[in-house]
Amino acid sequence: MIEDAERRGDRVDVFAAAAGGANVAPVGEDVSDGQHLYDAGHRLRPSDLGLLKSAGVDAVAVYERPTVGVLPTGEELVAADPGPGEVVETNGGTVAQYVSRWGGVPTRRGVVTDDEAALRTAIREAVDSHDVVVTTGGSSVGARDHVPEVIADLGTVLVHGVALQPGHPVALCVVDDTPVVALPGYPVAAIVNAVQFLRPLLKAVGHAPATAHPTTDAVLARKIASEPGTRSFVRVTRHGDEDGRPTVTPTRAGGSGVLSSVALADGWVVVPEDCEGYDAGTTVAVEQWEWSA
Repeated sequence: MIEDAERRGDRVDVFAAAAGGANVAPVGEDVSDGQHLYDAGHRLRPSDLGLLKSAGVDAVAVYERPTVGVLPTGEELVAADPGPGEVVETNGGTVAQYVSRWGGVPTRRGVVTDDEAALRTAIREAVDSHDVVVTTGGSSVGARDHVPEVIADLGTVLVHGVALQPGHPVALCVVDDTPVVALPGYPVAAIVNAVQFLRPLLKAVGHAPATAHPTTDAVLARKIASEPGTRSFVRVTRHGDEDGRPTVTPTRAGGSGVLSSVALADGWVVVPEDCEGYDAGTTVAVEQWEWSA
């Protein structure tokens, strides 16, 4: 080692015993000649880039991140300071942030009013310039919910309405081979549907591996009720431990428009369609979906 030696002209004085081969890295100790490093589809991490560089690989072929057009809709939406009958627009920014986390490159445009001509123009432009398009709002069956109808004129609505709570009125569509996801306008429903449908779509389009959400086993402190035939996403908060296991309580604010029920929760419990809920004391899996890339 250099601290045990000193160079003096054309000689080196060594001040400690040196066994043969000590402090010498053999060829192939890190990466051997012809060694297989990564398969196609592997998502490169910082340590992977360091290993490739050390092995003399300066460039690799990668897939581009999918571009995603994010279109919030609704004539009642405003950027700030809402008046009577107005609502602050949050879905566009929220969805755009999730798109970035899930591997996409979002382009968020301004709010599109509930007018069929305006919606048709905005969706057409987004489809022509992005790999994926996602709209928020206007996906239900109300008098001002025109998004599925407009998309049907431009392409094909494959699915309109799913057995999820919250998040029933989502629409899954295709326009000119471009996937279009029409999310509901209620913030919690939009997030649930984005996690269930937009996230795996971006993984598929971006050729990225689909990973499961991290989960934690916890004990329910209060009963969860669920409607049979519907998959429910019940937000829960952690408030202590029982016999070394965390305990969780369903949030009392369960409406699709109560954004704090998601933002202040520690995860959600998925109640399957064939179950009417879980009793207090049941051990359940809490999906920590916010930590998923």
